Amino acid sequence: MNTSDVVIIGAGAIGSAAAYYLAKRGLSVTVLEKGACVGGGGSSRNGGGVRQSGRHSAELPLAMYGVKNLWPGLSDELGMDIEYYQEGNLRLGKTEAHMKILQGLTDSCAAGGLDMCLIDQKQAREICPYLSEDVIGAGWCPTDGHANPMLVTLAYYRAARRLGARYITGAEVTRLRKLRGRVSEVVTADGEVYSAGSIAVVAGYDSRKLLASVGLDIPMSPILMECIVTEEAPHMFWQMLGTAMADFYGHQSKHGSFVFGGAHGYEPYAAYDGGTRGASISVPSTCRAIIGYFPVLRGLKIVRSWAGWLDDCADHIPVMDNPRETPGLTIGCGFSGHGFGISPVAGALLADLASGETPTLDVSKFRYDRFRAKI
Repeated sequence: MNTSDVVIIGAGAIGSAAAYYLAKRGLSVTVLEKGACVGGGGSSRNGGGVRQSGRHSAELPLAMYGVKNLWPGLSDELGMDIEYYQEGNLRLGKTEAHMKILQGLTDSCAAGGLDMCLIDQKQAREICPYLSEDVIGAGWCPTDGHANPMLVTLAYYRAARRLGARYITGAEVTRLRKLRGRVSEVVTADGEVYSAGSIAVVAGYDSRKLLASVGLDIPMSPILMECIVTEEAPHMFWQMLGTAMADFYGHQSKHGSFVFGGAHGYEPYAAYDGGTRGASISVPSTCRAIIGYFPVLRGLKIVRSWAGWLDDCADHIPVMDNPRETPGLTIGCGFSGHGFGISPVAGALLADLASGETPTLDVSKFRYDRFRAKI
C-alpha cells in the first residue's frame, strides 16, 4: 500500500527540510518528485544567500529566527558540511539615489529589530577592498551570510532518508483527490495513488495546477532567473553581495569559484517552459553589472550558467497554510525567489502545519485566504 502519515510533493530544499523535521518526529513520510533527482528546480538554481536584510516585513522574523537558531548548527545536525558562512552582506550603492534606496531598506530592517546599518565608502572598502572606486557606500548586515544550495538540499535529503523518509523520483503528481471531504490522496501521471493523513504541496510553480484540482488558486507567475559560476580564483572575500538596484548578487564559494546572479528587467517576459534554458541577454547583463562593482574580476572565465523558475506570488511572500476549505492539505509555495535563505525554518513550519501542531512562529501573514475578496 502507498500509504504514509504525510505525503510531500516536491523534493527541493523546503520540501526535504519538511520531510526531515516530520521524520524526526517519528512520522512516516513519502516525498514525490517529478524530476529525475532531488533539488533539480529552484533549490539548486539560486545564489545561495542566507539573508535577513532586504526581506519583506512578514518574512523578516522567519529569516532572523533561522539565522539565530537553525543555520549555525545545521552542518552538525545534518551530518554534512553545507558551506554556511556568516560573514555579512554588503548591499552596494554608486549614486545618491542608490543610497536613498539603501537607507529605506536599512530603516525597514531596523524597525523589524535587525542589526543593519548604512556605511560609507571607506568602511565598505575596509570590509571588502576589491570594490570599485565608484561605490560610495553600502547597506551592511553583519549577521547575513550564504550557503551552498545543492549541499543544503542534499543534506536534508540524506538526513530524512536516514530517519526513514521514502523518496520517489520521476513521480509526477497530476492531481489531488478528496475522500469524504478531506484531501487524502494524490495521483501520479502513471496512475499510482498515494494516500496519507496529510498532504503537503511544496512544488514551486507546479503547485498552482495541483491546487487547482481541489478548487484552490494562488496568484503566482513563473519568473526566470539565471546564475553564473566562474573558474576558481584566490579567496578575496566571504561576504554575500548585492546592490541597491538588485542588478547582481552573489558570493565567492568555499572552493574559490564565484556564484553570481543578476537581473536585466526582462525576466517576467520569458516564455515559461519549465526547463533550465536561460535567456541570451542574461549572462552579458550580469557580467556588465559585476564588472561595474568589481573591476578586478574582469578577466575571470565563466565555466557554466544555469537557469531556473521562481514561483513569484502576487504580493511576493509565500503561502504557508492549512486552508480551512481543504482539510488534510498543507501548502508551501510562492516563495518568490526568497525561499532558500529561509528553507530550514520554512521546512520546520510546514512540518508543524502538516502534523497538526501549533507553528513555532506566527504564520498568519502567509494564509491562503489573504487573497480572498473582501466583501
